Amino acid sequence: MRELAENYYKTLFDFANSIKVTTQNGEKLTFPNGIEEAVNIMMSQVASGQKIIFIGNGGSAAISSHMAIDFWKNGRMRAVSFNDGPLLTCIGNDYGYRHVFEKPIEMFAEQGDVLVAISSSGKSENVLLGVRAAELKGCRIITLSGFDENNPLSVSGEINFYVPSSSYGPVEVLHHSICHCMIDTIMRVKNG
Repeated sequence: MRELAENYYKTLFDFANSIKVTTQNGEKLTFPNGIEEAVNIMMSQVASGQKIIFIGNGGSAAISSHMAIDFWKNGRMRAVSFNDGPLLTCIGNDYGYRHVFEKPIEMFAEQGDVLVAISSSGKSENVLLGVRAAELKGCRIITLSGFDENNPLSVSGEINFYVPSSSYGPVEVLHHSICHCMIDTIMRVKNG
């Protein structure tokens, strides 16, 4: 059992050291540069009165909800997550589950808001439709994905973080850590 635990963390560290960051035009960035670009987008947009919106399914929904709270409570930035149970079931029932992020983004997103779209597979139709709705509203977009490197989400954002694993655990752990890196960086910048 000890070997399994050692191997798990060795593999996790290997994945962490292999995170790929790209821009929408395919330019490759180092991880620190990607964090800096994402943080600059968030800070500049929030300073202009905009908000940050997080979306994701399952484990990514939990990350989205957690990070929306941390961004507004700790980072003092307006941030929301569209993962409330009644919202999801209402939209899912009335429009179909594929529209659960698209419809609230159409209603509540404003030009210049920042959408953080999180999907382990990068293929979740509802997340991709949410990204499309955000594009139409003139939002800035940051994505976090995993599994297949050529997933559609991995090229949909202004800044794209890709975790090269096909297992949910490592992808979700590293997505969560990337988001924590962003908010912790923001807090340190704000606090000098």
